[in-house]
Amino acid sequence: MIGMIARSVGIVAIALGFVVGMYGLEETGAGWLQTALGLLVTGMLAQGCALYCSIKRMQRLHNRPK
Repeated sequence: MIGMIARSVGIVAIALGFVVGMYGLEETGAGWLQTALGLLVTGMLAQGCALYCSIKRMQRLHNRPK
């Protein structure tokens, strides 16, 4: 369940990071580029967490007694 939430948060954060980054390129001098970078990093970390959770889940399913 945590993996699904992390995956969703990651997708939304990366998408918002790109949108805010494009806006930040038009508005020079504002802090939008730093905000966009923060959103992109947050999204990548969330995707990494989702990947870790998926790997752990697959290991548990594989090691389950038959």
